[in-house]
Amino acid sequence: MPLNAPKLNAKLNALNHSVLRQKFRFPQPLPQLPLLAVLVVPFLLQIFTAVGLVGYFSFRNGQKAINDLANQLQREVSARVDQHLDSYLALPHQINQINLNAIKQGMLDLYDLDNSGRYFWKQAQIFKQFGFIGYALEDNTNSGAWRWPQGHNAAIIYHPGGSLKDYTYEADQDGNRKKLLHVTDFYAPAGDSYVEAVKAGKALWTRIYTLDEFEGYIAAAANVPIYDANQKLIGVLGIDLFLTEISAFLQQIQVSPTGRVFIMERDGMLIGNSSSQPTYRVENGKTHRLRATDSDDPLIRATASYLQQQFNGFQQIQSPQQLTFQFNQDRQFVEVSPWQDEYGIDWLVAVVVPESDFMAQINANTRTTTTLCLVALAVATVLGIYTSRWITRTILRLGTASQAITAGNLNQQVQPSVIREVNSLAQSFNQMASQLQASFLALEQVNTELEDRVEARTAALTATLEELRRTQAQMVQSEKMSALGQMVAGVAHEINNPVNFIHGNVDHAQAYAEELLHLLQLYQHHYPKPVREIQTALDAADLEFIEQDFTQLFHSMKLGSQRISDIVQSLRSFSKLDEAGVKSIDLHEGIDTALLLLQHRLKPQPGRCKIQVIRDYQQLPLVECYPGQINQVFMNILNNAIDALEEAIYIEGLVEPVIKIRTVASENEFVKIYISDNGIGINPAIVPRLFDPFFTTKPVGKGTGIGLSISYQIVTETHRGSLECNSEVGQGAEFVITIPTHYNTAREGSK
Repeated sequence: MPLNAPKLNAKLNALNHSVLRQKFRFPQPLPQLPLLAVLVVPFLLQIFTAVGLVGYFSFRNGQKAINDLANQLQREVSARVDQHLDSYLALPHQINQINLNAIKQGMLDLYDLDNSGRYFWKQAQIFKQFGFIGYALEDNTNSGAWRWPQGHNAAIIYHPGGSLKDYTYEADQDGNRKKLLHVTDFYAPAGDSYVEAVKAGKALWTRIYTLDEFEGYIAAAANVPIYDANQKLIGVLGIDLFLTEISAFLQQIQVSPTGRVFIMERDGMLIGNSSSQPTYRVENGKTHRLRATDSDDPLIRATASYLQQQFNGFQQIQSPQQLTFQFNQDRQFVEVSPWQDEYGIDWLVAVVVPESDFMAQINANTRTTTTLCLVALAVATVLGIYTSRWITRTILRLGTASQAITAGNLNQQVQPSVIREVNSLAQSFNQMASQLQASFLALEQVNTELEDRVEARTAALTATLEELRRTQAQMVQSEKMSALGQMVAGVAHEINNPVNFIHGNVDHAQAYAEELLHLLQLYQHHYPKPVREIQTALDAADLEFIEQDFTQLFHSMKLGSQRISDIVQSLRSFSKLDEAGVKSIDLHEGIDTALLLLQHRLKPQPGRCKIQVIRDYQQLPLVECYPGQINQVFMNILNNAIDALEEAIYIEGLVEPVIKIRTVASENEFVKIYISDNGIGINPAIVPRLFDPFFTTKPVGKGTGIGLSISYQIVTETHRGSLECNSEVGQGAEFVITIPTHYNTAREGSK
């Protein structure tokens, strides 16, 4: 290999620098930093770190305190709301139970409309949060007290049984009917809360409803069925509880400057909130309840939307949850908890508190900390710049002398300095300059020696590489000759027997023909009656036997010649010397041809039995490939299988050597050929190396390690297939060949 002088000189120069560094122990080059940065930056970092850590921990502790405060505030607000709901929603059922007891004890006659109307009117006067209190009987008799608008005096309403009208009266101070206010069509109880209470058979809350006649009327009915002593249904007691009072209570709670509390049903309909915005809208004189996600209050609307998205619906919230989310670039603390009672209410109470309500003082502290940090940084920067300039005046002179030496002027002397450390550095620098001259002379001699050694080493490596290439070529040629020798041995063995058979029978055929001709001549000569001599010859020749055997002899000759033709045809099919291009072939023919050529190795041999071949062929399509190369793969793998079986027979005493060949056509236009044996097997640790060039497990002189490597290249690189080996020691080996059915498609897919 020719030497590249410029590259060699560059390498030698680099080596010289390396030797120089080692001799004088020069340190590795470090990043160049200005003295100003070295002096100023550490002070700035210390100050900035100290102030920053103080500010950071102050901010973090403040945030933690805010989180704790927000959570505590939410818990307190939720507890207060729960307490109010417990008392506010329990009252209607308590009043119903009092009235039910009065009915059972005979203190209240439901069919005495005057007395019952007065009774319920007095209760309505006391409990102004009731929109209606009264009863309805099975015979459509109704009586009670009605309050609307909310907060006004109650009116008595009753409906005698069988009537089609409802009558509403103004009452005097004792609850007696005074003046008829209005008459309305009777509203039958079927299909409303009356029916729900009857079906339930117990006290319950009905759905929340509105009345079109009265703007803003939103109430929930607390009903309980009335039974006589025989458990026969008499009617239903009912109280309409105004839910707008819940919003009035929530608005009295001081959550935070901009915090909100709201209550909603599981379907998202608002029940009450602490905002000034109502929970309903009036359109065309009709009251329509709002969903929390449609609330006019932005924070309530955003919180409800977040909860709905976070839990994939309000129905999934089954326990108290504390969450945070971002709204208007501000973190919001949210606590949502279910509120339920024994009468069927299943609501959600949500408390949302913006973080900004607590962050005013913390933000002020942060601004103060930032200001102090900036002032400290400015002071440290000014002091650092002044100090660094005072020190660098003396160091710059040393730097100028160093640059002159770097340029090649080694006669530099640095003047002493009043600074002790700088003076010591100057003395060391002067000594180093003197030693550099002697070192460069020594390096020139080292360079010359290294050039000679590199040239000698390069020449030796070149010779070794050439020898290695020759050896590799010889081994490849040896492998080719080994395969060719096996082929010739098979051909010679298979052709030898038919040729000898034909040759031996040709002599007999010739003798028979001569005898027949001789007998015929004698017969013609002595016709019509043979003499004794002819008769004797006829008897000796056994003409009748010859005539019978003639046909069989020629048949045997034909079989022998056909055998020779088959073998020659198999050789042509195997080698495909006349078909160097890609052809569509039947792989089964290639396998059978390889087996035919290896028949001499499969037959019984001295010291071993016959190797049995089991074929399991499935229907395969024609495969586009290089026939000669694929046949070579079959030959190599089958040869290895026979070698493994012979080794198992001679070493381990294998009694029934078997080679199994199975072919499968897969659905993705590939065919698989499985060739397995029950030989000694292969250690799994060396299976990955089987297809490496020159790797072999066979004894020296029996294999070169190229056969499987060539087979692997033929299958994987030429045909874009795969060749795998599965084996365990003592379990035999199986080679799996996968080949695409279409050669061009496989090549395009690989690209």
